[in-house]
Amino acid sequence: MTDASSAKAPWHLWVIGIVALLWNGFGATDFTLTATRFAPYVSQYPPAMMDYIYALPIWNWIGWALGTWGGFIGSVLLLMRNKLAVWAYALSLLGAVGSNAITLLDPPPAEIGASPVLTIIIIAIAAALLAYAMWLKRKAVLR
Repeated sequence: MTDASSAKAPWHLWVIGIVALLWNGFGATDFTLTATRFAPYVSQYPPAMMDYIYALPIWNWIGWALGTWGGFIGSVLLLMRNKLAVWAYALSLLGAVGSNAITLLDPPPAEIGASPVLTIIIIAIAAALLAYAMWLKRKAVLR
């Protein structure tokens, strides 16, 4: 009988963990640079898009922060094989649903070019990462 401390990490944990870290790292960077209005970054986007983003309600910003940073922290914890990755990914999914709900319920202006497909992809990836972490926890890979 093996316990969680001796369960070998499967090869796919490293592949998924690194890809998730890159994906969520981009999201966390995007959020941080947008929230701080870092001019070299936000200047690459159309002014109409930035006006829309900066007019979003505070609950959307909170969800965006939870979604991106929860995913990033979850990815780090996943690579560390820490069971808290499940909680971080759960917060990430909650944040992704919360922050992207406005895109589906009250779409941005057409000139921004936002796609509901991207919104669905973001939520699906957050859900898949949570499910993966839960599966690894049940298999005693995460401790």
